[in-house]
Amino acid sequence: MSNLLNLASPAMTPKTYNVAVIGYGMSAKVFHIPLILALPSDFKLYAVVQRSPKANDDAAKDHPGIKTYRSSEEMVKDGKVDVVVVTTTPETHYDLTIQALSAGKHDRRLDSDYLTLSHLIKDQKLGRITEFETHFDRHRPETPASGGWKTKPIPGGGAVYDLGTHLIDQVVHTFGLPKRITGFIGTQRENNTNGYQDSCTVLLHYDGLMATVKAAVVSPEVEQLRYWVRGTEGSFKKFYLDCQEDQLKTGMKPGDDGFAVEPKERYGTLTSIKDGKPVAEICPTVEPITYAGYYRHFANALRGDADVPVKAEDAQAVIRLIELARQSSEKGCTMEVSRGTL
Repeated sequence: MSNLLNLASPAMTPKTYNVAVIGYGMSAKVFHIPLILALPSDFKLYAVVQRSPKANDDAAKDHPGIKTYRSSEEMVKDGKVDVVVVTTTPETHYDLTIQALSAGKHDRRLDSDYLTLSHLIKDQKLGRITEFETHFDRHRPETPASGGWKTKPIPGGGAVYDLGTHLIDQVVHTFGLPKRITGFIGTQRENNTNGYQDSCTVLLHYDGLMATVKAAVVSPEVEQLRYWVRGTEGSFKKFYLDCQEDQLKTGMKPGDDGFAVEPKERYGTLTSIKDGKPVAEICPTVEPITYAGYYRHFANALRGDADVPVKAEDAQAVIRLIELARQSSEKGCTMEVSRGTL
């Protein structure tokens, strides 16, 4: 997870915003910097906070001309910084965000498969939805030898915060807040001895609809289920995660030929009721907006031409639902979702 903060006031004429990135790990290198660089008319990679650069891991060498800082305290004093992207480990986000806001800086829904599903629901292709499953499953039964924050029980960590936030956000974005929530949060790995919660299943209860959010590390499948959505008029089943993450990891960038375009063999299956019988057909994935669309939307928001891509109250609601799911898991009961507490 990461936080975006901005200093800039809405501008009457287009401006290129200077971006400072705190942290220089995979999140920065794969999920943020390539997207920032893909929109040169909107953003400039201005600075990176990297505490301990190494010969083979140095932001200054990878991006000649940027400013580098060894601490966020130094960076927030730079008056030329417009936007701060926080990509450090989850337990640091709050303090770094407050630090940036105090210095005058102000603080994901673009997967092509989710956009495809959203179109099907909007166009009533599935009828009234009764079951909605969204998965982020992998088969990684052994604890990573490299360690790192994804193997340690830290505040804001664990599968439900690392992956569940995105999945729950998609459910809430589609259906609104649930009436009740049930959580099953824990570990599936046998050799997990430090209490890190590597897996989660969260049930969001609506009137006439059950949404299931699931992230597992023990799932020996050739094709991992991504979505299974059923309604009165049809169903949609999709395997494989959105391809953008893997492409970014290999060095592909927004604008490259084929970026974010899903191979036909990964298309989902739409089953519709025709003449009283279920009929299955391949459902092509919609033309991708790409993750860069988030930053483009954010730039428009900075200029006063659009709302922010994800509103603060939406993020607050998802975090509150996660905390209720954690309480449910600990107490072994279903929790009521009170609108007054969200």
